[in-house]
Formats: sequence, structure tokens, C-alpha cells
Amino acid sequence: MELIQLKIMKVSAFTFIKNGQILGYPFLQSVKSILSIVDEFIINVGDSEDDTLDMIKSIKDKKIRIIQSKWNDEMQHKGYVYGQQKMIAQYNCTGDWAFYIEADEVYHEEDLEKIKKSMELHLNDSNVEALVFDFKHFYGNGNSVLNSPGWYRTEARIIKNSLRSYAPDGLFWLMLDSNKKGRYPRAKHTGVSCYHYGWVRSEDQMNLKSSKVQKYWGGEPALIDYSQMDQEIIQEFHGTHPKIIKDWLPKEDLIYIASSSYKLTFKQKKHRLMIKLENYFGLELSKKHYKLIR
Repeated sequence: MELIQLKIMKVSAFTFIKNGQILGYPFLQSVKSILSIVDEFIINVGDSEDDTLDMIKSIKDKKIRIIQSKWNDEMQHKGYVYGQQKMIAQYNCTGDWAFYIEADEVYHEEDLEKIKKSMELHLNDSNVEALVFDFKHFYGNGNSVLNSPGWYRTEARIIKNSLRSYAPDGLFWLMLDSNKKGRYPRAKHTGVSCYHYGWVRSEDQMNLKSSKVQKYWGGEPALIDYSQMDQEIIQEFHGTHPKIIKDWLPKEDLIYIASSSYKLTFKQKKHRLMIKLENYFGLELSKKHYKLIR
């Protein structure tokens, strides 16, 4: 009798981080939030001015593999250095799936099994190249989320590691069917949300970040003032936060209130119009970096 050997799925997680401590990233919570459902976790740590590397080492889990890198400060075009650092980590992944998580993203413990089952379900489906998550963009505090086509509502965060892909920036992937042209990956939705806490950090931390990274986009540091936001897109969060992030969150109970004197930008006026079209026609007009498979 011929024995059939079943393939055991292997999952790699990966991320990159630099100056995570002084910039206020919840990067330890981020890593720990998905550590239980992955087989290895590749962390690309850039030369930092703080204790980021030692903090990563403090996790002391055999799944974690640390790579140390130096960012190219001369690369100052459209944030491409982020794509470089993302791919340094991804190219060291050895799993069937590569699960990308940014240092301010956390997943809910109640959703982990659903994420794992989605990877198992689509592992052998050659038509599925990536897996997509909804995004909850918290703003100002843990009680407020942004809902606008100007803030990506969904994004691919897991990709098959046997396919040719690359990241032109940190946010998304392109698939390479040929050497000349890329396309967005074909994806299925996991039915799970990613909790994005980057805009819950203090304004001081956000302005420090701006002073250190805006150069990678070829620009001058932009002043971050949370009050300068369209109040209409700030909504109250109904739900529970992942347990691992609760001690990190600021202790506030009310929805964030933006400045009543704030003047909308042209782009924000455009987004308001898009929201009206969404509500009237039942559309979803935010940018998609993937092709959803129904």
C-alpha cells in the first residue's frame, strides 16, 4: 500500500523596525500578537538610536530570527527604502505563507484561529496568492477609528512565499509574471480585522517620527497635529481591543474631537464626496492593492 504524505503548512511572519522605542511603536505587542500561529518570525532591525534591538531580543522565543541592517539614507524617493527593508525580511522567510505585520499593527487573540484556517484553506489553491484583512485605523485614542476612502479599509498582509513578489513601498506587493511588469495579487478575504494603532501615539512621538523618516519621501518634516482632521470621518469604536495592547493604550473614554475651526483640504473634500457616493450607491471606493476573488 502506498503511503500518502501530507504536507504540513509552514508560516513565516516578518517585519522591519528602526527606532521603535523612541518613536513609540507597540512593536513588542505587535510581534507577540501573532507569534502563536507562525513557525518563524523574521525581524529586520535597522541601526537604531535606542534600545529597539535589545527589546526585541527580550522576547526570547526560538521562532524569532533577527536580521540587522543599515538603511540607505540616500534613497529618498517615494519611501522606497521601506520597500527595501520589508523585502530584506521577506526574502529570509522559508514558510509557505509570508505574514507581513507592521510595528503598529496588532491582531486580536479571538481571530488567530480564523487566520490560521484561512491559510490552511487556501494553501493549495493556485488561484489564491494573498490574503486580505479589514483595517481599523485608530485615531487620537483607542475609542476612535477613521472611516474614509482616504484611509485604506482593506489590505493584503499575507502572501504565498513560493511566488515572485516585491514591494515598491512598505504597504503593498506586486506580483511578477514577467520581468517587466507587476500586477496586484489575487486574494481572498480572511474575514478578520487588523488593528492599526500608529495614530494613537503621542503627537510628540509622531512629530519625532516625521523628523526622522520624511526624508525618505524626499520632503521636509510635516507637523502632526491630531486636531487637524475631518471630524465627520472619526467614528466611535464598538468592540474590544486585543488583550495584549490594552496596557499600552491611553486611558481615555470618549471619542476624539478634532478642531471645530479646521478647514478641509481639497483631498478631504474629495473624500467626503466619495463617501456620499458610497452611501448612495452601496459602493466601497477606497484604494485596493489586490484583486479580490469571490
